[in-house]
Amino acid sequence: MENSNKRDIRQLSLTDLEAFFLEIGEKKFRAKQVYEWLWNKSLKNFDEMTNLSLSTREKLKSEFAINHIEVDLMQHSNDGTIKNAVKLYDNKIVESVLIPTSKRITACVSSQVGCSLDCNFCATARLKRMRNLNPDEIYDQVVAIKNEAQTYFNRPLTNIVFMGMGEPLLNYSNVLNAIEKITSPEGLGMAPRRITLSTVGVAKMIKKLADDEVKFNLAVSLHSAINETRSRLMPINDSNPLEDLAEALQYWYKKTKRKVTYEYVIWDGVNDDERHAKALAKFCKIIPSKVNIIQYNPIDEGEFRQASQESVDMYIRVLEREGIIAKVRKSRGQDIDAACGQLANKNEVAEI
Repeated sequence: MENSNKRDIRQLSLTDLEAFFLEIGEKKFRAKQVYEWLWNKSLKNFDEMTNLSLSTREKLKSEFAINHIEVDLMQHSNDGTIKNAVKLYDNKIVESVLIPTSKRITACVSSQVGCSLDCNFCATARLKRMRNLNPDEIYDQVVAIKNEAQTYFNRPLTNIVFMGMGEPLLNYSNVLNAIEKITSPEGLGMAPRRITLSTVGVAKMIKKLADDEVKFNLAVSLHSAINETRSRLMPINDSNPLEDLAEALQYWYKKTKRKVTYEYVIWDGVNDDERHAKALAKFCKIIPSKVNIIQYNPIDEGEFRQASQESVDMYIRVLEREGIIAKVRKSRGQDIDAACGQLANKNEVAEI
Protein backbone atom coordinates (compact mmCIF):
# COMPACT_ATOMS: atom_id res chain seq x y z
CA MET A 1 0.00 0.00 0.00
CA GLU A 2 1.06 3.56 -0.69
CA ASN A 3 1.41 6.07 2.12
CA SER A 4 -2.20 6.99 2.83
CA ASN A 5 -1.12 10.22 4.59
CA LYS A 6 -0.43 11.68 1.17
CA ARG A 7 -3.23 12.91 -1.07
CA ASP A 8 -4.65 10.13 -3.22
CA ILE A 9 -4.05 11.28 -6.78
CA ARG A 10 -7.21 9.57 -7.95
CA GLN A 11 -9.28 12.04 -5.94
CA LEU A 12 -8.19 14.70 -8.42
CA SER A 13 -10.14 15.49 -11.58
CA LEU A 14 -8.40 15.99 -14.92
CA THR A 15 -8.77 19.75 -14.38
CA ASP A 16 -7.13 19.45 -10.94
CA LEU A 17 -4.25 17.50 -12.47
CA GLU A 18 -3.78 20.12 -15.17
CA ALA A 19 -3.60 22.83 -12.52
CA PHE A 20 -1.02 20.79 -10.59
CA PHE A 21 1.26 20.33 -13.60
CA LEU A 22 1.08 24.01 -14.56
CA GLU A 23 1.91 24.89 -10.94
CA ILE A 24 5.12 22.84 -11.03
CA GLY A 25 6.12 24.24 -14.40
CA GLU A 26 5.18 21.22 -16.51
CA LYS A 27 3.14 21.12 -19.72
CA LYS A 28 -0.61 20.81 -19.31
CA PHE A 29 -0.81 17.69 -21.49
CA ARG A 30 1.08 15.72 -18.81
CA ALA A 31 -2.16 15.66 -16.84
CA LYS A 32 -3.91 13.71 -19.58
CA GLN A 33 -1.04 11.22 -19.72
CA VAL A 34 -1.27 10.60 -15.96
CA TYR A 35 -5.07 10.43 -16.12
CA GLU A 36 -4.82 7.74 -18.81
CA TRP A 37 -2.34 5.71 -16.75
CA LEU A 38 -4.68 5.86 -13.75
CA TRP A 39 -8.09 5.25 -15.31
CA ASN A 40 -7.52 3.59 -18.69
CA LYS A 41 -4.50 1.44 -17.89
CA SER A 42 -5.40 1.07 -14.18
CA LEU A 43 -1.81 1.61 -13.08
CA LYS A 44 -0.94 1.24 -9.39
CA ASN A 45 2.60 2.58 -9.44
CA PHE A 46 4.05 5.94 -10.51
CA ASP A 47 7.33 4.26 -11.54
CA GLU A 48 5.55 2.52 -14.42
CA MET A 49 4.39 5.79 -16.03
CA THR A 50 7.09 5.45 -18.63
CA ASN A 51 6.21 8.46 -20.81
CA LEU A 52 6.98 10.78 -17.89
CA SER A 53 10.50 11.85 -16.98
CA LEU A 54 12.10 10.36 -13.88
CA SER A 55 12.03 13.74 -12.14
CA THR A 56 8.30 14.14 -12.86
CA ARG A 57 7.60 10.67 -11.50
CA GLU A 58 9.58 11.46 -8.36
CA LYS A 59 7.61 14.68 -7.91
CA LEU A 60 4.34 12.75 -8.19
CA LYS A 61 5.56 10.17 -5.65
CA SER A 62 6.50 12.89 -3.19
CA GLU A 63 3.10 14.58 -3.47
CA PHE A 64 0.62 11.76 -3.98
CA ALA A 65 -0.34 8.17 -3.20
CA ILE A 66 -2.32 5.66 -5.26
CA ASN A 67 -4.44 3.98 -2.58
CA HIS A 68 -5.38 0.96 -4.64
CA ILE A 69 -7.16 -2.05 -3.20
CA GLU A 70 -5.55 -5.42 -2.51
CA VAL A 71 -7.33 -8.73 -3.06
CA ASP A 72 -6.29 -10.35 0.22
CA LEU A 73 -8.23 -13.57 -0.17
CA MET A 74 -9.72 -15.21 -3.25
CA GLN A 75 -12.18 -18.09 -2.85
CA HIS A 76 -13.19 -20.35 -5.74
CA SER A 77 -16.62 -21.98 -5.78
CA ASN A 78 -17.37 -25.38 -7.27
CA ASP A 79 -19.48 -23.62 -9.92
CA GLY A 80 -16.63 -21.30 -11.00
CA THR A 81 -17.72 -18.26 -8.99
CA ILE A 82 -14.84 -16.32 -7.43
CA LYS A 83 -15.24 -14.23 -4.26
CA ASN A 84 -12.67 -11.57 -3.41
CA ALA A 85 -12.02 -10.27 0.08
CA VAL A 86 -10.85 -6.78 -0.80
CA LYS A 87 -8.62 -4.86 1.59
CA LEU A 88 -8.93 -1.07 1.37
CA TYR A 89 -6.20 1.46 2.14
CA ASP A 90 -7.44 1.80 5.74
CA ASN A 91 -7.47 -2.02 6.20
CA LYS A 92 -11.25 -2.29 6.10
CA ILE A 93 -12.62 -5.24 4.10
CA VAL A 94 -15.37 -5.49 1.50
CA GLU A 95 -16.28 -8.35 -0.82
CA SER A 96 -16.82 -8.56 -4.56
CA VAL A 97 -17.76 -11.51 -6.75
CA LEU A 98 -16.99 -12.78 -10.25
CA ILE A 99 -19.99 -14.71 -11.59
CA PRO A 100 -19.34 -16.77 -14.74
CA THR A 101 -22.04 -18.20 -17.00
CA SER A 102 -21.86 -19.58 -20.52
CA LYS A 103 -22.75 -16.22 -22.07
CA ARG A 104 -21.33 -13.63 -19.72
CA ILE A 105 -18.96 -12.84 -16.90
CA THR A 106 -20.40 -10.48 -14.33
CA ALA A 107 -18.69 -8.43 -11.63
CA CYS A 108 -20.79 -7.96 -8.51
CA VAL A 109 -19.28 -5.01 -6.62
CA SER A 110 -19.76 -3.34 -3.25
CA SER A 111 -20.46 0.35 -2.67
CA GLN A 112 -20.18 0.64 1.14
CA VAL A 113 -18.26 -0.98 3.96
CA GLY A 114 -21.15 -2.74 5.68
CA CYS A 115 -24.73 -1.52 5.34
CA SER A 116 -27.18 0.58 7.33
CA LEU A 117 -30.48 -0.80 6.02
CA ASP A 118 -31.18 -3.77 8.33
CA CYS A 119 -32.93 -5.99 5.77
CA ASN A 120 -33.82 -8.99 7.92
CA PHE A 121 -32.92 -11.67 5.38
CA CYS A 122 -29.49 -10.31 4.40
CA ALA A 123 -26.16 -11.19 6.03
CA THR A 124 -24.55 -7.89 5.00
CA ALA A 125 -27.19 -6.03 7.02
CA ARG A 126 -25.68 -7.52 10.19
CA LEU A 127 -22.52 -5.53 9.60
CA LYS A 128 -22.70 -1.92 10.73
CA ARG A 129 -22.03 0.63 8.00
CA MET A 130 -18.52 1.96 8.53
CA ARG A 131 -18.09 4.23 5.53
CA ASN A 132 -18.82 4.80 1.87
CA LEU A 133 -16.41 3.51 -0.74
CA ASN A 134 -14.53 6.06 -2.81
CA PRO A 135 -14.95 6.03 -6.61
CA ASP A 136 -11.47 4.52 -7.08
CA GLU A 137 -12.26 1.69 -4.63
CA ILE A 138 -15.35 0.76 -6.62
CA TYR A 139 -13.42 1.05 -9.90
CA ASP A 140 -10.61 -1.14 -8.51
CA GLN A 141 -13.05 -3.96 -7.70
CA VAL A 142 -14.10 -3.98 -11.35
CA VAL A 143 -10.49 -3.97 -12.56
CA ALA A 144 -9.60 -6.89 -10.27
CA ILE A 145 -12.49 -8.98 -11.61
CA LYS A 146 -11.74 -7.92 -15.18
CA ASN A 147 -8.22 -9.29 -14.73
CA GLU A 148 -9.49 -12.48 -13.06
CA ALA A 149 -11.90 -13.07 -15.97
CA GLN A 150 -8.93 -13.10 -18.34
CA THR A 151 -6.68 -15.11 -16.02
CA TYR A 152 -9.11 -17.88 -15.04
CA PHE A 153 -11.55 -17.97 -17.97
CA ASN A 154 -9.68 -16.31 -20.86
CA ARG A 155 -12.80 -14.23 -21.43
CA PRO A 156 -13.60 -10.53 -21.06
CA LEU A 157 -15.73 -9.01 -18.31
CA THR A 158 -19.16 -8.38 -19.86
CA ASN A 159 -21.42 -7.02 -17.09
CA ILE A 160 -21.30 -5.16 -13.78
CA VAL A 161 -23.94 -5.25 -11.06
CA PHE A 162 -24.00 -3.03 -7.99
CA MET A 163 -25.43 -5.79 -5.82
CA GLY A 164 -22.61 -6.31 -3.33
CA MET A 165 -22.29 -4.82 0.13
CA GLY A 166 -24.10 -1.56 0.84
CA GLU A 167 -26.86 0.53 -0.75
CA PRO A 168 -25.50 2.31 -3.87
CA LEU A 169 -28.01 5.16 -3.72
CA LEU A 170 -26.80 6.08 -0.22
CA ASN A 171 -23.34 6.62 -1.74
CA TYR A 172 -24.75 8.41 -4.75
CA SER A 173 -22.01 10.74 -5.95
CA ASN A 174 -19.17 8.27 -5.46
CA VAL A 175 -21.05 5.48 -7.26
CA LEU A 176 -21.90 7.70 -10.22
CA ASN A 177 -18.33 8.99 -10.33
CA ALA A 178 -17.06 5.39 -10.40
CA ILE A 179 -19.51 4.46 -13.18
CA GLU A 180 -18.28 7.46 -15.18
CA LYS A 181 -14.69 6.19 -14.86
CA ILE A 182 -15.77 2.68 -15.83
CA THR A 183 -17.76 3.76 -18.89
CA SER A 184 -15.84 6.73 -20.30
CA PRO A 185 -13.45 6.27 -23.26
CA GLU A 186 -10.69 7.67 -21.01
CA GLY A 187 -11.50 4.96 -18.46
CA LEU A 188 -12.44 1.31 -19.03
CA GLY A 189 -14.84 2.10 -21.87
CA MET A 190 -17.60 -0.30 -20.81
CA ALA A 191 -21.08 0.30 -22.22
CA PRO A 192 -23.52 1.74 -19.61
CA ARG A 193 -26.20 -0.72 -20.75
CA ARG A 194 -24.02 -3.51 -19.31
CA ILE A 195 -24.22 -1.99 -15.83
CA THR A 196 -27.11 -2.54 -13.40
CA LEU A 197 -27.53 -0.62 -10.17
CA SER A 198 -29.64 -2.42 -7.57
CA THR A 199 -31.42 -0.47 -4.84
CA VAL A 200 -33.79 -1.29 -2.00
CA GLY A 201 -35.90 1.59 -3.32
CA VAL A 202 -34.79 4.99 -2.01
CA ALA A 203 -37.53 6.95 -3.76
CA LYS A 204 -35.98 10.44 -3.88
CA MET A 205 -32.67 9.06 -5.15
CA ILE A 206 -34.40 7.08 -7.92
CA LYS A 207 -35.86 10.42 -9.06
CA LYS A 208 -32.39 11.94 -8.92
CA LEU A 209 -31.06 9.14 -11.15
CA ALA A 210 -33.76 10.04 -13.66
CA ASP A 211 -32.95 13.76 -13.45
CA ASP A 212 -29.27 12.97 -14.00
CA GLU A 213 -30.22 11.04 -17.17
CA VAL A 214 -28.17 7.98 -16.33
CA LYS A 215 -27.76 5.37 -19.08
CA PHE A 216 -27.33 2.26 -16.93
CA ASN A 217 -30.05 -0.17 -15.81
CA LEU A 218 -32.06 -0.01 -12.60
CA ALA A 219 -33.08 -2.98 -10.45
CA VAL A 220 -35.21 -2.77 -7.31
CA SER A 221 -34.99 -5.27 -4.47
CA LEU A 222 -38.74 -5.62 -3.92
CA HIS A 223 -39.64 -8.97 -2.24
CA SER A 224 -43.22 -7.92 -1.53
CA ALA A 225 -45.77 -5.57 -3.05
CA ILE A 226 -47.75 -5.45 0.22
CA ASN A 227 -46.53 -2.76 2.63
CA GLU A 228 -47.01 -4.77 5.81
CA THR A 229 -44.94 -7.69 4.53
CA ARG A 230 -42.29 -5.52 2.90
CA SER A 231 -41.79 -3.50 6.09
CA ARG A 232 -41.28 -6.72 8.02
CA LEU A 233 -38.61 -7.77 5.54
CA MET A 234 -37.09 -4.36 4.83
CA PRO A 235 -37.47 -1.63 7.47
CA ILE A 236 -36.69 1.07 4.89
CA ASN A 237 -40.21 0.46 3.58
CA ASP A 238 -41.52 2.39 6.60
CA SER A 239 -39.93 5.60 5.27
CA ASN A 240 -40.14 4.65 1.58
CA PRO A 241 -43.48 2.83 1.28
CA LEU A 242 -44.62 1.18 -1.92
CA GLU A 243 -46.74 4.22 -2.88
CA ASP A 244 -43.64 6.47 -2.83
CA LEU A 245 -41.59 3.84 -4.65
CA ALA A 246 -44.28 3.52 -7.34
CA GLU A 247 -44.33 7.28 -7.85
CA ALA A 248 -40.52 7.40 -8.14
CA LEU A 249 -40.50 4.55 -10.66
CA GLN A 250 -43.16 6.26 -12.77
CA TYR A 251 -40.94 9.36 -12.74
CA TRP A 252 -37.95 7.20 -13.72
CA TYR A 253 -39.77 5.69 -16.67
CA LYS A 254 -41.21 9.00 -17.84
CA LYS A 255 -37.70 10.51 -17.90
CA THR A 256 -35.65 7.56 -19.15
CA LYS A 257 -38.08 5.23 -20.99
CA ARG A 258 -36.12 2.36 -19.43
CA LYS A 259 -37.89 -0.61 -17.86
CA VAL A 260 -36.97 -1.73 -14.36
CA THR A 261 -36.12 -5.18 -13.02
CA TYR A 262 -37.67 -6.31 -9.74
CA GLU A 263 -35.60 -8.72 -7.66
CA TYR A 264 -37.86 -10.97 -5.68
CA VAL A 265 -37.25 -13.79 -3.19
CA ILE A 266 -40.15 -16.05 -2.18
CA TRP A 267 -40.00 -17.29 1.42
CA ASP A 268 -41.95 -20.10 3.02
CA GLY A 269 -44.81 -18.70 5.09
CA VAL A 270 -43.86 -15.07 4.38
CA ASN A 271 -44.86 -14.15 0.82
CA ASP A 272 -45.52 -17.53 -0.81
CA ASP A 273 -49.30 -17.26 -1.30
CA GLU A 274 -51.45 -16.12 -4.20
CA ARG A 275 -52.33 -12.81 -2.52
CA HIS A 276 -48.66 -11.77 -2.64
CA ALA A 277 -48.24 -13.04 -6.21
CA LYS A 278 -51.25 -11.02 -7.41
CA ALA A 279 -50.01 -7.92 -5.57
CA LEU A 280 -46.66 -8.27 -7.35
CA ALA A 281 -48.37 -8.65 -10.73
CA LYS A 282 -50.35 -5.47 -10.06
CA PHE A 283 -47.23 -3.54 -9.00
CA CYS A 284 -45.39 -4.68 -12.12
CA LYS A 285 -47.96 -2.92 -14.29
CA ILE A 286 -47.06 0.52 -12.93
CA ILE A 287 -44.29 0.79 -15.54
CA PRO A 288 -42.77 -1.70 -18.03
CA SER A 289 -40.83 -4.19 -15.95
CA LYS A 290 -39.62 -7.74 -15.54
CA VAL A 291 -39.12 -9.95 -12.50
CA ASN A 292 -36.12 -11.99 -11.43
CA ILE A 293 -37.20 -14.57 -8.87
CA ILE A 294 -34.06 -15.24 -6.87
CA GLN A 295 -33.27 -18.39 -4.95
CA TYR A 296 -32.93 -17.67 -1.23
CA ASN A 297 -29.52 -18.25 0.25
CA PRO A 298 -29.76 -19.09 3.96
CA ILE A 299 -27.58 -17.03 6.27
CA ASP A 300 -28.17 -19.03 9.46
CA GLU A 301 -30.82 -21.19 11.10
CA GLY A 302 -33.12 -18.17 11.30
CA GLU A 303 -36.75 -17.52 10.42
CA PHE A 304 -36.38 -17.41 6.63
CA ARG A 305 -36.62 -20.55 4.51
CA GLN A 306 -36.76 -21.01 0.75
CA ALA A 307 -40.35 -21.41 -0.50
CA SER A 308 -41.47 -24.63 -2.15
CA GLN A 309 -41.15 -25.21 -5.88
CA GLU A 310 -44.96 -25.21 -6.03
CA SER A 311 -45.03 -21.62 -4.73
CA VAL A 312 -42.43 -20.52 -7.27
CA ASP A 313 -44.42 -22.17 -10.07
CA MET A 314 -47.58 -20.43 -8.85
CA TYR A 315 -45.85 -17.04 -8.99
CA ILE A 316 -44.67 -17.70 -12.53
CA ARG A 317 -48.21 -18.66 -13.61
CA VAL A 318 -49.74 -15.54 -12.03
CA LEU A 319 -47.15 -13.22 -13.58
CA GLU A 320 -47.20 -14.80 -17.03
CA ARG A 321 -51.01 -14.71 -17.05
CA GLU A 322 -50.68 -10.93 -16.70
CA GLY A 323 -48.10 -10.74 -19.50
CA ILE A 324 -45.16 -10.05 -17.17
CA ILE A 325 -41.75 -11.52 -17.99
CA ALA A 326 -40.48 -13.55 -15.04
CA LYS A 327 -37.33 -15.64 -14.76
CA VAL A 328 -36.06 -17.82 -11.95
CA ARG A 329 -32.40 -17.09 -11.21
CA LYS A 330 -30.31 -19.89 -9.77
CA SER A 331 -27.86 -18.66 -7.17
CA ARG A 332 -24.16 -19.22 -7.68
CA GLY A 333 -21.30 -19.36 -5.21
CA GLN A 334 -23.33 -20.58 -2.23
CA ASP A 335 -20.56 -22.89 -1.06
CA ILE A 336 -18.25 -19.89 -0.49
CA ASP A 337 -20.97 -17.52 0.85
CA ALA A 338 -20.81 -15.51 -2.37
CA ALA A 339 -24.48 -15.69 -3.38
CA CYS A 340 -27.11 -12.95 -3.07
CA GLY A 341 -27.50 -11.80 0.52
CA GLN A 342 -24.55 -13.80 1.82
CA LEU A 343 -21.72 -11.23 1.67
CA ALA A 344 -20.76 -10.72 5.29
CA ASN A 345 -16.95 -10.90 5.45
CA LYS A 346 -17.01 -14.46 6.81
CA ASN A 347 -13.35 -15.09 6.07
CA GLU A 348 -10.11 -15.14 8.00
CA VAL A 349 -8.92 -11.86 6.48
CA ALA A 350 -11.91 -9.98 7.92
CA GLU A 351 -11.59 -11.78 11.25
CA ILE A 352 -7.96 -10.70 11.54
